[in-house]
Amino acid sequence: MPSSTIRSISITVSDEDGAAAAAAPTRRPRGGRRKAAARGLGQRAARLVARWWPVLLLLPAVALLLFEASRLRGSPPAPAAHASSLGRLDPTTRLVRGVREPCLKLLSPKSLANLVFPEGLKHDFVVKKITYKSDDDDYDTYHSEANSTYLLQHAEATRFNLFTGFQTLSEREDSFKVNETVNVHCGFYSDNGGFKISEEDKRYMRTCKVVVSTCAFGGGDDLYQPIGMANSSFGRVCYAAFWDEVTLSTQEAEGKVIGDDGMIGRWRIIVVKSLPFVDQRLNGKIPKMLTHRLFPEARYSIWVDSKYQFRRDPIAVLEALLWRTNSTLAISEHGARSNIYDEGKAIVQKHKATPEEVEVQLTQYRQDGMPGEKRLHGLKALAEASIIVRELTPAPNHFMCAWFNEVVRFTSRDQLSFPYVLWRINMPGMSMFPVCSRRDLVNSLGHTRKVKPLAQTNPESSAS
Repeated sequence: MPSSTIRSISITVSDEDGAAAAAAPTRRPRGGRRKAAARGLGQRAARLVARWWPVLLLLPAVALLLFEASRLRGSPPAPAAHASSLGRLDPTTRLVRGVREPCLKLLSPKSLANLVFPEGLKHDFVVKKITYKSDDDDYDTYHSEANSTYLLQHAEATRFNLFTGFQTLSEREDSFKVNETVNVHCGFYSDNGGFKISEEDKRYMRTCKVVVSTCAFGGGDDLYQPIGMANSSFGRVCYAAFWDEVTLSTQEAEGKVIGDDGMIGRWRIIVVKSLPFVDQRLNGKIPKMLTHRLFPEARYSIWVDSKYQFRRDPIAVLEALLWRTNSTLAISEHGARSNIYDEGKAIVQKHKATPEEVEVQLTQYRQDGMPGEKRLHGLKALAEASIIVRELTPAPNHFMCAWFNEVVRFTSRDQLSFPYVLWRINMPGMSMFPVCSRRDLVNSLGHTRKVKPLAQTNPESSAS
């Protein structure tokens, strides 16, 4: 093509294309500036985060803490952990060959209405009569002046006092002998010994034939109303709660005031004055072990530790644990251990007694020939003694007196002395029920508060 023709060709360019072409070189540097600015901003942010990251982590935590605190202030106080157990009546069950069944099979209310107390259990007990040593005995007849001096020295080294009497080692040995008539120390040794109860309360206690009892000394536990009683048992059962004056004032401060009839709910409140021991745990053994001395006309008793709410009909419990099994004393098996010497180690580890106390007790038991067997006379050697169901007749009363004297002489941990007494007194009619049955009898609520130490004691009866 000729050059003149080429020169004459024209290219049409629109206004939009021209504008874009004109703008293209200016957009490229502006985008670069933005990117550079963004990179600079990111770098500054990264430096700030690197510098202040602890504060950034702390702020959400503080905000969450303030939020939870405001929620707690606005909500009512949470109930005690044990409150969910209070008032429960549902049966405790166990799995037997793949089937769930009640741990404790009790009679129906209809059957209880027609139930007649048995005349007597079929046991040929050796012990027919029990008498109790007291200060009315003429000790000059039995002890020389030198031996009387020994008694006083012995009393200073132990917790024996005017309430318990001063049991010698020889008398201790005699107390385990099973004869037709036994004469033992069993508390209430002297009128000056303490554990004073009003005449009005004594009159009430003499009316009881079946008694469910508990105690709270030192203000340590609340009072839980018993539940589960059948209508036919009303008027046949006494509920007696032993308090000292510290517990009385503690409970009154919480609105639990004794009525004009001496009652709070179903419980007859028996206020005890002049407690004989500084150790409040030991004071609690008196109503626990010496029910037969407190309720002289009663025929049956059920002891329940104050940390429990009793939730079954007492007559049904007597039928299930005594009459049906032809027993005179029923106590729960220990759930964790079976050996007296293992129990001694556990008591020391849990700081429930000093190593020295436990060693003195176990050393005496070893010297007496106490075996370390897991079973004694066909029963588990170790008991959990928070529930005791018994007939108040000479043989079981003898057992309880001997047991009480052991907790006075040694540690107040009655689980440690029970196997020894069980070994020494092979009493017919003793039975033990499994832990599952114990759980069915009560709602476990635990101890409410720390027991206050005894501020004042009877100077004539108290031992340090």
